[in-house]
Formats: sequence, C-alpha cells, structure tokens
Amino acid sequence: MLSLLRPLLAVCLYLLLPGGQGWNPPGYNNGFHYQDINGNGNGEIYFNGVRLLVDSPQLLVSAARGSTVTLPCHYHYEPELSAPRRTRVKWSWLPANTIHAPASPEALARETEVMVAMGNRHRSYGSFRGRVRLRRSAPGDMSLVINELQLNDTGRYRCEVIDGLEDESVTVELELRGVVFPYFSQKGRYQFNFFGAQQACQDQEATLATFEQLFTAWEEGLDWCNAGWLADGTVQYPITVPRDGCGGVDIAPGLRSYGQRHRLLYRYDAFCFSASVKGTVYFLNDQAKLNFTEAVQACVSNGSQIAKVGQMYAAWRMMGLDRCDAGWLADGSVRYPITKARANCGPPEPGVRSFGFPPLYLKFGVYCYR
Repeated sequence: MLSLLRPLLAVCLYLLLPGGQGWNPPGYNNGFHYQDINGNGNGEIYFNGVRLLVDSPQLLVSAARGSTVTLPCHYHYEPELSAPRRTRVKWSWLPANTIHAPASPEALARETEVMVAMGNRHRSYGSFRGRVRLRRSAPGDMSLVINELQLNDTGRYRCEVIDGLEDESVTVELELRGVVFPYFSQKGRYQFNFFGAQQACQDQEATLATFEQLFTAWEEGLDWCNAGWLADGTVQYPITVPRDGCGGVDIAPGLRSYGQRHRLLYRYDAFCFSASVKGTVYFLNDQAKLNFTEAVQACVSNGSQIAKVGQMYAAWRMMGLDRCDAGWLADGSVRYPITKARANCGPPEPGVRSFGFPPLYLKFGVYCYR
C-alpha cells in the first residue's frame, strides 16, 4: 500500500515546496501576485504591488447606555483598484475589565468574536447576536453599528479586514457616559469580596467601575476615603484633598491603590458605574411617609417599581434629577439627589445624599422607576 502512495506523495511535495508550480483553483484570480524572489530563502512570500490599509478616524467612542453607536472602520488599497474585491471582515471585542495595556498576543487570544461578514452574508455572536450590523455607507466602510448599547459592551473592539493572505486591523475603544459611585453593604464597611462587589453593583443596575472610569470621576471631583474593588480586580480609592487617614497629607491627590487583591479572601467596598437609564426616576408625591414595605408597594400601585441606587445616580448625573426629599430605594437605603446645592439640602456640592441603611420600619418618602 505504501508503494502505491509514494507517487501521490511526491506530487503533493512538488506542489508545496518552494519553486513548485503550486495550485490555483480553476478560474480563481485574486488580482495579486505573490512571490518569494526577494525572500529569505525559507519560502516566505511577499505581497507585491498593492497594499491593504485599514484605519479609523475615531479611536475612542463615547455613547449612552441604550443608544445606537457606530464604531468607525474603513479599508482601502494603495494604489486604488479598478474593480471591487471580495473581502472578509471580522469584529472582535476585549471587555473593559480585561484591558491593562496596549494589545498583546495574550490579549488577542482573549478577544471574543462579535461579528464576521463576507459579501452580503454575516453572522453575529453571543450577547451581540441581533444587535450588530455593518454600516456599509460607502465602498470600504466596515463600521460596526451596535444597537441597544449595554453596560457590559465597553472595551476594545478590533476591526480586521482579510483579503487573501493580507490581514490588517485597527482597534477602537468604546466607553459609556455615566457616573461612578461608591457602594457599601447593609452590614457595614468592607464586606464584599470581589464577586460580592460585582453582584452588589449588578443588583443596583450598575457594573464594577473600570480604572479609567474611576480616574475620570476623580478628575471630576470624586473624593472617597474608603477602598473599593474595580473591574480589573484592583482595590483603589480617589482622593482630591489629601488628609490623615486617607494616605496622608504629604501624598499628592490622586487614586490610592492597594493593587491586585485575592478576589475571594479580601473584603472591601465597591466602586460601581451606572450609565443613563431608559425610564424615569421620580419621587412619589401625594403620599404619607412610608416604611420600606409600604414604599415598595406604593411604587407597584403607581405602575412602576422602587428605584435602584444606580438608576438614581444616572438620573441625577444624566437627567438632572433634583429633589430635596429623602426617599427609600430598592436596597433599603434612603437617599436624595441634589444638582443645585441649597440651604437645608446637605453639603454645598451637588451629589446624591445618603442616610445609609436606616431600620426598615422608619418612614420616609420613596423614589420609583418607570
């Protein structure tokens, strides 16, 4: 049997070895000429005459939760071709909580496929299924359109265009416009391990903040002297006014970092990130003061539900919610939002005021979400 296979093996080797004539599918011509005349003698091929270029005019895109966003990506050839070519495009994604540095081979291995397309055929994957498409507004336009933008869609997106043996790509960062807020447990300070912090933020219609989001919040004036988990597993806290007990008076303002901590064993608070909400957060008027159970039912009777902490912060920051009345929220805390500081409404700075977690039998107003 082996003797019968030898002629076939010889033919295959001839076709594959450098200098062999190779094989092309009948009638197939991709318009490019590959050769190893100027190669290094190891059979490496070079792309001769035409270059494929991929770029993006906007490498950082900011958008609001629930909106439709476009991540720009275009490709062209130099010199220009006289006829269109059949190319393949692949969009992939590296979530924000896994980005630590410029793209590395390890990071590329962690990228998740978002969409692949060739001609008029395309396929989307995972949580992006049915929410993404290519814009195709002009020749070479492979911009990705994402509908119903979600909290977890932030991160680094890669647009990769493939033509034969040519493969070029560009990355675009997507961030959400939103607000960072510190969050602690009903049981008190430093009760969350990393996974508990993740869940606590999710329960309040938010996600763990990224380093970039906390840094932006610090630049905007966030000052908080309790350490909290971030999405990358580090523990940090923002200080705008150095003081004893918060890193000391001799250290410049900035983010104080404990670095990476064991995600199961160590316990801290959380820094959550909330983006804009589709509905409306409102104080329920014309109601007597309510205990927590009565407050939950009052919102239901009003055709809504009791608001969550992340929803209140987003409404305060993004929609200008301003109300000098303390009210129950879904986690059992009592808070109220102030955009225009005034007498008898807390500190002189805008913010969401908190009464913490009072006993559930005490009576306050209530904030609902519809």
